Amino acid sequence: MATTNLNIRIDKSVKDQAEEVFNELGLNMTTAITIFLRSAIRERGIPFALKLDIPNETTARAIDEGQKMLSDPTSERYSSMDTFKAALEE
Repeated sequence: MATTNLNIRIDKSVKDQAEEVFNELGLNMTTAITIFLRSAIRERGIPFALKLDIPNETTARAIDEGQKMLSDPTSERYSSMDTFKAALEE
């Protein structure tokens, strides 16, 4: 497979932010761009959104609340889903 160089100009901040995301995904810039280009060829257009799974604000608050409840020994505990549902109905 013959390779070639691809030179592009892009805002440094955009490049740095993209590299952070790619690094978190275990990719380098070359691999990420190759994935994008191969997918664009296959799909004959912009192929996909590759993104990190970040919860929205409501979900993040619920996760925080759940973690606080788990660390609080006075929080109610339920032994089954049925007892939990019954407690919600009270």
